Amino acid sequence: MGPNPNDIYPNEKIKQIVFIKNVITRPNIIIGDYTYYDDADGAERFEEHVTHHYEFIGDKLIIGKFCAIAKGIEFIMNGANHRMNSVSTYPFNLMGGGWEQFTPSIDDLPIKGDTVIGNDVWIGQNVTVLPGVHIGDGAVIGANSVVAKDIPPYCVAAGNPCRVIRKRFEDDFIKYLLDLKWWDWDAETIFKNMDALCSGDPKRIKNITDNN
Repeated sequence: MGPNPNDIYPNEKIKQIVFIKNVITRPNIIIGDYTYYDDADGAERFEEHVTHHYEFIGDKLIIGKFCAIAKGIEFIMNGANHRMNSVSTYPFNLMGGGWEQFTPSIDDLPIKGDTVIGNDVWIGQNVTVLPGVHIGDGAVIGANSVVAKDIPPYCVAAGNPCRVIRKRFEDDFIKYLLDLKWWDWDAETIFKNMDALCSGDPKRIKNITDNN
């Protein structure tokens, strides 16, 4: 019925791949089952790729189930933002020496909310995701992209800034998949329908509902 989602290494022979949720220590990072990070230099250190993430700001990184995340990912969170409604954007307060009295309030900072990655999302190597971005279910993000704006479900996007190149499927089939939400099935149902899930034939996929 597949690997145990609660194991760090889904395959003990491939130590560069980890199920991310099992190596997370920070409460403001939420990861779904089976989502993995692939990095031969230490996939267990995924949290090092989530930067400027401070609990007092309150933003979260939320990643759904069955996502595939390649080496070199960088999630930049809201703590990296400088205030932009003042003459200088320089963070004087961080430098000490009496400047700390000029610490801006949270309301003065451009907080853009949670960063949310959907389910079954594939993110290529060396991608940077900026604060507050939402990437929809089934999306594919090309290598070396900088994702500064939301990416719709089941789209292929790439570039700097990252832009949608094409949709993966026709609109009606995308809607069907979003309603299907196969990633929420139990392991047995997924296993039973694996051939259909690995097929590109919409007719085979649409038979799933009838067979369950």
